[in-house]
Amino acid sequence: MMAVIEDLDHVGSSLNASELKIPFSDTVKYCILAISVILLLVALCILAWQIIRCFSNSHSTYTQETMNSDLLYSEEKPAEAENYSAPPGMKVENQNMESHRLSRFLSQTWFPSSDTSISDGNFEEQKIIKATEVAGSLRFSVFFDQLESRLVICVLQAEGLSDCRPSTTLQPFVKVRLMKAELEGAGKRSSKKEQGALWAVLQEWDTQIVKGSDKPLFRDEFSFILQETKNMLHNLKLKMEVRDFDHFSRQTVLGEVSLPLKHLDISFPLVLQEDLQIPQKDLVGEVLLSLKFLPTSQRLEVGLLKIKTAFINISSDAALYARISVQCNQSRLKPQKTSAVARSAVTVFNEVLIFLLPDFAVDQCKILVSVYETCTDAKSSRSLIGHLCVGKDRSLEDEHWTLMVRSMRQPVAKWHALLI
Repeated sequence: MMAVIEDLDHVGSSLNASELKIPFSDTVKYCILAISVILLLVALCILAWQIIRCFSNSHSTYTQETMNSDLLYSEEKPAEAENYSAPPGMKVENQNMESHRLSRFLSQTWFPSSDTSISDGNFEEQKIIKATEVAGSLRFSVFFDQLESRLVICVLQAEGLSDCRPSTTLQPFVKVRLMKAELEGAGKRSSKKEQGALWAVLQEWDTQIVKGSDKPLFRDEFSFILQETKNMLHNLKLKMEVRDFDHFSRQTVLGEVSLPLKHLDISFPLVLQEDLQIPQKDLVGEVLLSLKFLPTSQRLEVGLLKIKTAFINISSDAALYARISVQCNQSRLKPQKTSAVARSAVTVFNEVLIFLLPDFAVDQCKILVSVYETCTDAKSSRSLIGHLCVGKDRSLEDEHWTLMVRSMRQPVAKWHALLI
């Protein structure tokens, strides 16, 4: 056996090396070699271009940051400190100067802002036209049936509506809200401008949509049973908003009629015709928000702590949740929702939502909070409670936003008015 193996090894070693050549001609071999060399040179060129680009971007970023730092500190240096040179690697700066620098950095203008007609307090649902475009009147009737303790509202007709969208036809309808004022006024934590009665929406209805008419005829009737008839009408208010329906956009408010019922004798059907007025917001609650901004990671933490609403006819299965969205410059971040919590006079959430802001200076930043009421047994149905807006603009900066910038990575809580 060993002899056979030795013979095989001898035969294999005696094979000529020329028999193992690749069966390709020399022309094909040189072409393959040339293509390989060209690909190698292209790869090296791309690598060199990327390295040069990386170093150039790093240098420009460092130069821009240096210029911004010089501009930010140029007005903060005292005149007598021009000849002073601090030791290398040391930087003396108090907390107030750092917060002022951060606030100025956030308020730098990098992108031009465009004017918008969307109301901050009602950003997601509707937009309000200018005051000069409010025109027209609304005819309706109100009647209180004392035997059945039933309030009957009939929306008859609107006249003289202004077309805010000349390219399309009007599709008006009326949103009717029956609101009740809480006996104790809210607004103790709000500013003086926002003080007033705390309202609660008892019921709301929508009339039919009349297409292509500036004198729509509705004739829709709504009724509401009053649980407490004694002095009930003194705290009630009827608010009717004439809107232009748009299925693919936000609904435009053409005007509103706000009518307190305490001065009216509605023991018999009373027909009224009122001029449309500029839409006004009503205070429906207060929200305790906590804000914290981390400039290094560009992270904004929005904490929803508490929501205070009027404690009127709250069912056992009623729950509240909030939808929070952040808009920075011209980009809107993905909105987030809190969990649903059982509703009470003061609903406690204690939830924190995190938003990652874009990696550039923030010229405009708005935090929009919408509060909704839903039922625990039917999550699909919901009703809007109110809106609030916190943030800064080129010409205006919210007090809470200023406190957040000065807090130096610490959460700051503040009460805000919830409007509708």
